[in-house]
Amino acid sequence: MREFLEHGLNQNRRKFLSKMSLGIGGIALGSLMVPGMFSGNEDDLFNNVVPHFAPKAKRIIYLFQNGAPSQLDLFDYKPTLQKMHGEDLPASIRNGQRLTGMTANQAKFPLAGTKFNFAQHGQTGAWFTEAMPHLASMADDMCFVRSLYTEAINHDPALTFFQTGAQVGNRPSMGSWISYGLGSENKNLPAFCVLLSKGKGNGQGVYSKLWNNGFLDSIHQGVQFSSGEEPVKYLTDPEFIKRADKRLMLDELSALNDAAYKNIGDPEIVTKIQQYELAYRMQMAVPELTSLQNEPESIIKMYGPECLVPGTYAANCLLARKLSENGVRFVQLYHQGWDTHGNLPKEIEGQCKDVDQSSAALIKDLKQRGLLDETLVIWGGEFGRTNYCQGALSKDNYGRDHHPRCFTIWMAGGGVKPGVFGETDEFGYNITKLPVHVHDFQATVLHLMGIDHERFTYKHQGRRYKLTDIAGNVVHDLIS
Repeated sequence: MREFLEHGLNQNRRKFLSKMSLGIGGIALGSLMVPGMFSGNEDDLFNNVVPHFAPKAKRIIYLFQNGAPSQLDLFDYKPTLQKMHGEDLPASIRNGQRLTGMTANQAKFPLAGTKFNFAQHGQTGAWFTEAMPHLASMADDMCFVRSLYTEAINHDPALTFFQTGAQVGNRPSMGSWISYGLGSENKNLPAFCVLLSKGKGNGQGVYSKLWNNGFLDSIHQGVQFSSGEEPVKYLTDPEFIKRADKRLMLDELSALNDAAYKNIGDPEIVTKIQQYELAYRMQMAVPELTSLQNEPESIIKMYGPECLVPGTYAANCLLARKLSENGVRFVQLYHQGWDTHGNLPKEIEGQCKDVDQSSAALIKDLKQRGLLDETLVIWGGEFGRTNYCQGALSKDNYGRDHHPRCFTIWMAGGGVKPGVFGETDEFGYNITKLPVHVHDFQATVLHLMGIDHERFTYKHQGRRYKLTDIAGNVVHDLIS
């Protein structure tokens, strides 16, 4: 069974049954473990690997805030920083910890209290910046993790670590792992879709390696949607090609590829056949999905006017809901502009304006459709921000350096328990309660999807790889 799960694209029904058992009991077991085995459609056989246990969530929408939002100006309020604004960070708190080259040579580390007012909201009493009033109204649906930490201290390795479980490239992304394990619920759409947007703040780049399939079959690579006239590149046929002719061409191409596969045995040939067929089906599904004609005015108002502008964060949040609602397992958003080394108050205010209303609308929209309980929404960046100012601290302006020691993300729906989990010290520099490593976070996300991260492996070059590498513990306190 393990061999089938790891090499399903290189198997057919006959091989599978011969390895299971030809008896009635084996056939019955196979039908229970792989729904659709006897539907007559091979897509049913290969697009669904049954979870290890009953999942809390069926789908994920990951709102990645690229550049590392400052937890101290958004969700982790520290009155001590307000009182000691401008004073030097005590050496006993920093304790010689690793710093980036941008602040390692500073003579002083002046503490920077936030310029934003904070207030507690909801029954959970979660703290919110005044710059996020819409999200504050959803406080009791949100699970805050204030005690995340990572080893990575620079953007590219930290972002890659969150998305792939390793700081180096060429590993499958989280979305690719989910696609490999669970497939898509809709045969006309990919299991893993990617949406990009850019704010007005200082941006860090995002690269296709973040939604790469790595050593998994290429059918599991994330499909990027763009803001242009063609939402998925190269999907539209020239006007002179009729759909019937396209179907005939694909049938002939499939026959040639099938012959090549029988001769060579390369599973990527099977993957190419699947990709051609998926693209053919997407030609009908994508235009309808990306159209807003059927969205009522109340929904447009909920997400805000920018949701009508393709490529904006608001538009991508609305599209994420539509993709998830239509069976896409993993929707990954990247919103750039959070790299606030300087001019933080102004930049973060603009970023919050980009994401606040539409992030809250996404939660509310999923909830009113009865989808929030089965959809895990994640919001956060690759690390946090320092409690001290990078460079000189002025009266009305400051910047913050990278801080991997502790930072905040939030989640909603999908089986997480609303509330605030984990604590940091009064300076917001070190974790004092419930530390959650990146691999712990990944293990917990997989668990919510019904996947045991210890058993969820792929053999490559003689080694069994996992999203969580050789670490990770499920944080059961976060699960309802």
